[in-house]
Amino acid sequence: MTPRSVYSIVFIALASAASGPSADEAAADAALLTLRGHKGWVASVVFSPDGKWIVSGGSDDTVRVWDARSGQERQTLRPGGKGVTAVALSPDGKRIAAGNWDRRIKVWDFDGGKELLTLRGHAENILALAFSPDGQKIVSGSGDDTLKVWDARTGKELLTLDHGNEYDITAVAFSPDGKRIVSGDGENLLKVWDAGNGDEVLTLSGHEGAIAAVAFSPDGKRIVSASQDETVRIWSASSGRELLTMSGHRANVTSVAFHPDGRHIVSGSEDRTLKIWDAQTGKEQRTLHGHGEGVTAVAFSPDGRRIVSVSRGTVQVWKSATR
Repeated sequence: MTPRSVYSIVFIALASAASGPSADEAAADAALLTLRGHKGWVASVVFSPDGKWIVSGGSDDTVRVWDARSGQERQTLRPGGKGVTAVALSPDGKRIAAGNWDRRIKVWDFDGGKELLTLRGHAENILALAFSPDGQKIVSGSGDDTLKVWDARTGKELLTLDHGNEYDITAVAFSPDGKRIVSGDGENLLKVWDAGNGDEVLTLSGHEGAIAAVAFSPDGKRIVSASQDETVRIWSASSGRELLTMSGHRANVTSVAFHPDGRHIVSGSEDRTLKIWDAQTGKEQRTLHGHGEGVTAVAFSPDGRRIVSVSRGTVQVWKSATR
């Protein structure tokens, strides 16, 4: 696989055929809301910390804020680039950050939509983005094969972390205590870093395809990853040992998130489905059908009762109850 081929994780869903649900399953698992407004692929989505809003970004070069209950669009932000690839919200819900294809990260005031910062320094497209738990830092992953850590208030670049290969950094996340960063790349590797000094702490290997998404468990003891090898894997965050491999998707797994209780995981795939897994046993609990094309991002609401997922032109909200 060439370094650039991993861009398919962000916007291009394969035409994978997925078997549909029964009529009873479809009724039970129907989406609560379908939000339309994006023109093209929606690459990234998050809930606000209070669960009242959903923020999405897509290839139409917009960041859209939606009412999570009614589905009404509240505001549209336009970064002025070539398409939004990643969005993040500060833990206090007061700032929106978005990365795009023209190498920039923009930060806005959530309430008024005023642009606060533009972060420049990456040599290639921004592919992943996250705020630290205290809201003081932003980490970004790029097609230039590096991660950068920024001061979220001033925009100053604090650290540059090099994966040591020529593959895109496709996924990033902070640990709940803010002391570690996990990243994933197009060479099938995950790495764990010291968020303070940039030292590499662990390398996690085992996936047989590019990494598409990563997340820490709420207690910080585990890491979950999604890959183009069609699997979701759970790792020990302290030793790097692989704990579980979850198979069931029929195409690239593009996105993954831990439930706030740490006992469940949701994943999204180019097979057009979401799957909910038991994070202790790896058992598949539910499959949600409804997207007409590949799912590109997923997230749980802060209370864990809802899931948001995105695809081409659509944002969908689901009940997250497990069976």
